Amino acid sequence: MKKVVLASLLASAVFTLGLSSTFAQTPVQLGSQQDKPIQMADAELSLYNNAIGQSDPKAKAAAVETYLAAYPQSAVKQTMLEILMAAYGAIPDMAKTQDAADRILQVDPGNLRALYAEALIRKAAADAVTDPAAKQAALDVAAGYAQKGVTALAAPKPAAIPNADYQSIKDAATPVFYTSIGFAAFNKNDYATAIDAYKKELASVPLAATKTPGSILMDTFYLAEAYSQSTPPDLLDCAFYASRVVAYAPANLKPQFSNYANYCYKKYHDGTDGYDAVLTAATANLNPPDGLFASIKPGLTNAEKIHNSITGTSDLATLATEDKEMVFQFGSPDDAAKVWDSIKGKSVQIPGALVIASSPTVLKVAVTDDAKQSNPKTADFTFNMAPPETIEEPTAPAANATVAQKAAYKTKLAAYNKAVDAAKTKADAIAAATAVGQTVTLTGTYDSFTPSPIQIIMKDGEVVLAKPAAKPAARPAAAAHRAAHK
Repeated sequence: MKKVVLASLLASAVFTLGLSSTFAQTPVQLGSQQDKPIQMADAELSLYNNAIGQSDPKAKAAAVETYLAAYPQSAVKQTMLEILMAAYGAIPDMAKTQDAADRILQVDPGNLRALYAEALIRKAAADAVTDPAAKQAALDVAAGYAQKGVTALAAPKPAAIPNADYQSIKDAATPVFYTSIGFAAFNKNDYATAIDAYKKELASVPLAATKTPGSILMDTFYLAEAYSQSTPPDLLDCAFYASRVVAYAPANLKPQFSNYANYCYKKYHDGTDGYDAVLTAATANLNPPDGLFASIKPGLTNAEKIHNSITGTSDLATLATEDKEMVFQFGSPDDAAKVWDSIKGKSVQIPGALVIASSPTVLKVAVTDDAKQSNPKTADFTFNMAPPETIEEPTAPAANATVAQKAAYKTKLAAYNKAVDAAKTKADAIAAATAVGQTVTLTGTYDSFTPSPIQIIMKDGEVVLAKPAAKPAARPAAAAHRAAHK
């Protein structure tokens, strides 16, 4: 679901976060920088004034690059790089914005503006990568810059940045840092880290932003998914945050999110009664209010459901194979033992088994629809095959054997050779019928099982070969009739 709705909810592009305005840097007053006098020669001052005096972003970027090329060790290098980053962001040119951020971090590794740019631009680029391994690597790089940004946020405010400017940077950067950390973790199934990051992201933005379709609301859905996929799953928190997305998603997307919210709630509670209270609370609150979940009782466990379903079955051996496997996997030990005792040692014929792995002595096959339709297809039965029938070769007669004895030996030898040929023909037919990917009918006797992963072991397995089609009986020759001569 998440990949389907992602593009729809992310209605905002990189620049809706105020990239260029957040990067904006006030030109340095050439009397002091951090209480230190700054002196410039006339030639440098001319280039400096030309650069900061440009209003067009492209012209400003070019003029700043000219200044930095001429004075690479300028006393205002960091300030000029921040002005350069803002100019490239306003063009917009993301590659050069990122390059400017790289250059700032070489001078000031904890620079909040540059770390913000790195996390924002790199995550946006990672989102567009389709190869899974490359995507995760790119997300991890973005998250690395974001983590450095979180560390920078905890440090004292730089004295050179006015309070209002610093707060503006902090307000813009904080959610970007946490969404970068959250999605990198979510994408590699680190749900604890993802939950922590997404909760901090939601807490860092105005309440109104959590109700607006866009990246924050999308991350609220990822938060719900992270709860549902945790070990063990937290289905009520999943239902709550998915319901908050339902409350504020565009009308055309509400059904998709509603299905997921109901899925989490119903999986926990075994019904939808009481769900409206969760939706109401999620609409009014960013996080679950105290006591919201207290009255929601969990549904029956899988083992309890299985016990109830088999209690009314008089002959457990008649359960469908799928149902038997469910009992073996998820039922209580007592219920699994009861079902197993009803079939152990019994011989059955199983048609339509899909061959997953094949050898003359062992066949691994998929019997149930779940096993056949899994990806990759998975064997749920193992047949230990019965050994082929032994054909005794007749003993050659002695040199002094009688004519009758020699004749009897020839008869036995002919029968032996015929049996060997028939056995080889049968073995070849069995090998063709049990090639991987073939569907075959097998017989065998229930021997044992393992619950996880489910595997039912059969002994004395044999292949039931299809009988060759009978040849049509020859039609009798038509009787010849001659006209009688008169």
